[in-house]
Amino acid sequence: MTNSVDGVAVPPWLRRVVHRTPADPHRINPVLDRRAPRGATTREAAVLVLFGGPAAADPLMSGGLPADADILLTQRASTMRQHSGQVAFPGGASDPGDEGPIATALREAQEETGLDPSGVRPLAVLEEIFIPPSGFDVTPVLAYWEKPSAVGVVDPAEAERVARVPVHTLIDPRNRFQVRHRAGYQGPAFAADGMLVWGFTAGILAALFAVSGWEQEWDRHDIRDLDTVLAGLDNDLDDDHLTHGHNRPAAER
Repeated sequence: MTNSVDGVAVPPWLRRVVHRTPADPHRINPVLDRRAPRGATTREAAVLVLFGGPAAADPLMSGGLPADADILLTQRASTMRQHSGQVAFPGGASDPGDEGPIATALREAQEETGLDPSGVRPLAVLEEIFIPPSGFDVTPVLAYWEKPSAVGVVDPAEAERVARVPVHTLIDPRNRFQVRHRAGYQGPAFAADGMLVWGFTAGILAALFAVSGWEQEWDRHDIRDLDTVLAGLDNDLDDDHLTHGHNRPAAER
């Protein structure tokens, strides 16, 4: 279920994402069904699903998606105890002083990426999703980056990369497939800018794209071994570091 923020203007190209319930029409997205077991002790958390781009829709594109629409993602530090190296939305655990998930998502995003929260327009709050390894009940907060600010890695111990990833890159059928983990997990994934987006983050993106009007047909039968895909990305990154490592933008170092 999606709870829109009352009285907030929504860019036309984001209206379906904001007002429609995220969906899994092909039954390949296990993330949407994750709920905490009855009686389980959970911790509250929130993530910021932040879309950037012009407010006006592009009439020549499906769903009006602007050519330069993007979404803010981070790559967790490889030294972290949980979810190391994974690509994620900015976010984290709620603090006692937070007035709900929107406040949590904005505070955590500012701490992780340095963004100015005053330029972010919250649009909707999605239903909580349980993350079994950490015990968090995570609330995704959809938002529009009305006045983008500079972002980058604030604490290398938490994140090794901050990137504004083009939405057109994510919905490109060549960059979409499923991954299967030896522990039994299987779900949607995206390859983007040298990163693999899978698990919770990919599940949220896939569910939003399914109702967005932007989605293109992709091969859902392309199922790849997760460890093999990650190993391939590590090799690509090693080669890139050897030849071009000092030329990357500061936000990506």
